[in-house]
Amino acid sequence: MAKNELISVFCFGVEIGRLGFDQNQDKSFFQYNEAYLKSEKYKSIFPDTGILKRINQTQVFSQFAGETFRSLPPMIADSLPDMFGNMVFKEWLEFNNKDLSKISVLEQLAYVGNRGMGALEYLPSKDIPETSEIDLTEIISILKEVLQNKSQTRASKFNSEGLLNVFKIGTSAGGVRPKILISEHKKTGEVSPGDINYSSEFNHYLVKLAIDEELGYDREVIEYCYYIIATHLGINIMPSKLIEEKHFATLRYDRQNGSKQHVLTASGLTGWDFKSTKDSSYENLFELALFLKIPHAEIEELFQRMVFNVVFCNTDDHLKNHSFIYNEKEDKWNLAPAYDLTYSLNPLINYNRVSRALSINNKRINITMKDILLIGDRYTIKNAKKVIEEVLIAVSLWKTQAKSLNIQDLIVERIYSDFNLLESKPG
Repeated sequence: MAKNELISVFCFGVEIGRLGFDQNQDKSFFQYNEAYLKSEKYKSIFPDTGILKRINQTQVFSQFAGETFRSLPPMIADSLPDMFGNMVFKEWLEFNNKDLSKISVLEQLAYVGNRGMGALEYLPSKDIPETSEIDLTEIISILKEVLQNKSQTRASKFNSEGLLNVFKIGTSAGGVRPKILISEHKKTGEVSPGDINYSSEFNHYLVKLAIDEELGYDREVIEYCYYIIATHLGINIMPSKLIEEKHFATLRYDRQNGSKQHVLTASGLTGWDFKSTKDSSYENLFELALFLKIPHAEIEELFQRMVFNVVFCNTDDHLKNHSFIYNEKEDKWNLAPAYDLTYSLNPLINYNRVSRALSINNKRINITMKDILLIGDRYTIKNAKKVIEEVLIAVSLWKTQAKSLNIQDLIVERIYSDFNLLESKPG
């Protein structure tokens, strides 16, 4: 490899394998740890979806070039920060006179270290040759400085000032919108950075911050309203709340009972690029769920989420907004709790046409009752019509809940006008 970079991939304290990267050829290399393979433990950490094979030989990856996977195995690329996380990373690099464009993807994983979402952790290999052109120590020293500063950052109250103090330090949470990971002590209410803390003494939150005062509407409050309706319907979603009536905080499902949970997105499990329409369909998502052998009750839950997203105009339900969670005790996968259920457009803009991220029956617009029932029939959803009817009835909750949260009348009506009632009206 051109730069002799190596990094170790750990999960649940076990070294799963090592990862290398050749920047000249834009290729990555992964080799399973032989001891891990022989142990037969956690066999399904990386399901055999045709990407990573459970073999001793080094596997080469060049087919996943581009912004989404950056030539890494998609399961590993899932750990990389998205747009907002990269902004934080860039800021810290510039503070240390570093150029983000010259930082390798493995150095970014070293930055993620044990701070990322899910349970995968990345450590520099002890076997890095002295002739390596990349000094991982430098990136690690930056990480240590970040963590040292964070350890000195404490907020006595769960309020905006405390949140902004943590926000200034940065976050490993991805996405476009400003997000931070915080931990709230269950007894004292003290708030501290949540990227490296997973103690059972804390509640661990992902918080979407309402910091754009010029936006013109309360985006985080809208998401909270959607959360209320989703819970009314019995959709499996983590407990959430508003902080100071404006910041949306949701408990993290990858930090439960004092331990990390291994989670992968549909995109990470399959190598399907969530930014491309090629593989972005609900049919593919259902097929993946069947491949992972999740219980049929969770297949029906996935159907309910699909109906919810269609009816309530959540068009940004892409492949990274659907995840699966690993049960390390049973070596099985389950559907992860729902997240990012919200109105995904700007209600102050009139759109001529909006396409869905995931197609249904080969359609991205004008989804009908017939289209959804075809999915229900194909995947043997019990009482599919009843599920649809219940979601349609829940539409009536939108206006009352939104107004109780003081969402502007104009915004309430504008969003309501975009709901898809599937050629029928709620009863």
